[in-house]
Amino acid sequence: MARPRKFDEEQAVQAALDAFWRAGYEATSTQDLCDATGLGRSSIYNTFGSKRDLFLRALRRYIEHMTSVQVANLENDRPVHDKIRDLLTTIVVDETDHLGDRRGCLVVNTAIELSGRDVEVTALLERDYRRRHAAIKAAIDAGRLDGDIDRDKDADALAHAVIGAVSGIRLAARSGVDRAGLTAIAETTLAAL
Repeated sequence: MARPRKFDEEQAVQAALDAFWRAGYEATSTQDLCDATGLGRSSIYNTFGSKRDLFLRALRRYIEHMTSVQVANLENDRPVHDKIRDLLTTIVVDETDHLGDRRGCLVVNTAIELSGRDVEVTALLERDYRRRHAAIKAAIDAGRLDGDIDRDKDADALAHAVIGAVSGIRLAARSGVDRAGLTAIAETTLAAL
């Protein structure tokens, strides 16, 4: 008879998420995961299947949390400029208040490391991109209807530009750009609206 698990599976996923976020998928060894979760190799493999399966579960958790927060902000009942400003400001603050670790965004990091090389990861990132794009585009479309954004502006293109700015802020921060530089990226993006 199999022994019952004596650990919190969700806490283990969160600990693994933090390990992958710090070092990336490939640089995180099974031993790193054991150290982070406090589990033995057999517990990790018996529970999660493989390092990759654990990574996918952690990435899904990260995406669901981060994207849900962003989408909720975009769906509230405020002017579109305020919504997009809050989104970009949150990214700038997130990146500059954690300068010591410079982890960036797990989605951006994963896109750089694995996208195009892992079909399942690529599909997961593409679905997340489409979800964020749809929420930003809907906010921009609403702003166009309200007159907050010029009706001649292309909502689809602006939504892609905002997502590009978010990724750009994350990457620039990892490259050592200070808060003023990151804020300049955000302000330039807002000016395009």
